[in-house]
Amino acid sequence: MELSKKLILLLSIFYIFFCTCVDSRAHHHKKKPPAKPSIALPPAPAPEPLSKLGVLSVMSFGAVGDGVSDDTEAFKSAWDSACEEEGPGVIVAPRGYSFKIRSTIFAGPCRNGLVLQVDGTIMAPDGPEEWPGDYSRRQWLVFYRANGLALQGGGLIDGKGQKWWNLPCKPHRGKNHTTMPGPCDSPVVSSTLTETINQLNVENQETDTVTALFRFQAFRFFMSSNITVHGIRVRNSPQFHFRFDNCRNVTVDSVSIRSPALSPNTDGIHVENSVDVNLRNSVISSGDDCVSIGAGSSNIHIRNITCGPSHGISIGSLGRQSSRACVRNITVKDCVIKHSDNGLRIKTWQGGSGSVSSVSFVDVLMEAVRNPIIINQYYCLSGGAACRNQTSAVFVSDVAYQGIKGSYDSRSPAVHFGCSDAVPCTNITLAEVELLPAQGEIIAEPFCWNVYGVSRTLTIPPVACLLRGVPRSTMDIESSGCY
Repeated sequence: MELSKKLILLLSIFYIFFCTCVDSRAHHHKKKPPAKPSIALPPAPAPEPLSKLGVLSVMSFGAVGDGVSDDTEAFKSAWDSACEEEGPGVIVAPRGYSFKIRSTIFAGPCRNGLVLQVDGTIMAPDGPEEWPGDYSRRQWLVFYRANGLALQGGGLIDGKGQKWWNLPCKPHRGKNHTTMPGPCDSPVVSSTLTETINQLNVENQETDTVTALFRFQAFRFFMSSNITVHGIRVRNSPQFHFRFDNCRNVTVDSVSIRSPALSPNTDGIHVENSVDVNLRNSVISSGDDCVSIGAGSSNIHIRNITCGPSHGISIGSLGRQSSRACVRNITVKDCVIKHSDNGLRIKTWQGGSGSVSSVSFVDVLMEAVRNPIIINQYYCLSGGAACRNQTSAVFVSDVAYQGIKGSYDSRSPAVHFGCSDAVPCTNITLAEVELLPAQGEIIAEPFCWNVYGVSRTLTIPPVACLLRGVPRSTMDIESSGCY
């Protein structure tokens, strides 16, 4: 029995010793993993051509992008190709290039939505001498029936307006911003543009509207719907930077518009005959209105706009040459207006008809603004007989000012309501208005003429000049309004 135990112990020791040796040898002589086979693998498939993905670079269509060459045809060709894409087409103006483009119409409708991605710089011809004579000088880039267009990117649009502003006829040239004697090569609508629009099947009435109302604009969206403009920087347009005519469902978001304070007629965004327009989260400085709202506009919502220097945010001018103008449902909210000639303005001509109604100005901060709150129904530029008092006017009613605060230039009163003798303003309301002079301690008295309304809270300065109740002729006035 004792021998068996000794034998078992000896075998256990031998087994442990043997396993340890084998493990040690395996550790010191571990084989390397087999090398991967050196057989050549098939190449990775090439990426799909950009055109198959609906993305088209203007460089593929012959654009040079050196800031000197004319890249108009490359952009036109890219537009025409993207417009025919089965899916949404994308046109890219790449970063690091400067593209010179002359006056051009980008026409739709396209098969699907279209994106114009501007990451580089797009430039206009440099002043009147560089504009070809056979193109309209009243416009630069026109988007006609461009339904579903998105204009976006972090690029720059440069209107090269300096030489236009310096023409002798421009009002900032002379003393006290008057005109000077001398030739004025003002832009005119050429027959080539009229023929082009006729070829695009615009009705005669629309063509008359186009030619009659043209002012120079960098971007003009005409008869288009579902438009989005996002992130673009625009500077130095000869006149209007953006204009929306006969458009529906427009959103402008996070854009930057800049022109000098003395650049004439350089409105930031002009809206006319358009419905459902949202302007928000943008910075605008110009020589005219940051935003101007013309006849035929409704459901216009402006929010979080920083404006100035400028002529403020304006409705009008309306009713010129005895015309009828209808504007309703306008909201301006959470905005800043600084160092501007005007703040929140409604301006109409004598002799017009129609109405402005359902307007709300809410939570707007003023910084050294000359006319923070102004209604002017005696607006006139030419003087003389054209500015005489007349028996008809655009009816202004249901306008509310709430939370208008900040400072004003005391050369003018903080509140100015100059309403027509024949057609008074009605239902004008003020609440939480606090406007103090930017310098000094003298508070100018508010001005009221033939305006009916009420201050729902104490205001600074007190607006005690509002007429109470309703005018006797209210029924006749309301019958001429737009509803």
